[in-house]
Amino acid sequence: MSSDIRLQAYRGAEAGSLVDGLAALRIKVFADWPYLYEGDREYEARYLGHFLAGEGAFVAAAFDGDQLVGAATAAPLVQHMDDIAEPVRALDLDPAAIFYLSESVLLSEYRGSGIGHRFFDMREAEAMRQGFRASMFCAVDRQPDDPRRPSDARSLEPFWRTRGYRKIDGPKAHISWRERGHSDESDHTLTLWLRDLNGE
Repeated sequence: MSSDIRLQAYRGAEAGSLVDGLAALRIKVFADWPYLYEGDREYEARYLGHFLAGEGAFVAAAFDGDQLVGAATAAPLVQHMDDIAEPVRALDLDPAAIFYLSESVLLSEYRGSGIGHRFFDMREAEAMRQGFRASMFCAVDRQPDDPRRPSDARSLEPFWRTRGYRKIDGPKAHISWRERGHSDESDHTLTLWLRDLNGE
């Protein structure tokens, strides 16, 4: 791993050149705990193309030389309401005021070097640039005694709390994907985390 990691911001179609690399990165990182996602390159390319075409889409990308080693995406929440409409409405949140931090992926050998904080910094700055008052993400729920949990797995909740996010107890988001070793998609619950960007 180089000590010279470069981070770059992309908005919407500017990130078109990243689609192939980002698709491969998502498949690799999400295959591990806690997502255990069985990725498909064709689906990923379609998903990313649709995501980047949405108004307000943003990507923070990390490069080691010319290699894409991490990326974090975000967009106005109204672009993602199909996935998380139910809990947002149940909590009486205003989707138009929220910037949704959709995904963050980073190769394991680059973790713990501050890139995760910079991903949050860049996305929150973009949220405020676009005039949003809050940012939100969803975290997949897994049972503490899940036998697939790696022995060295660490909770990211302390990190998220240091970033000013609060865990929202109550209605969950539901998203389906196919796990490794399974032939069909299954439903997964995700917990919402919210930060008031004007609160600090």
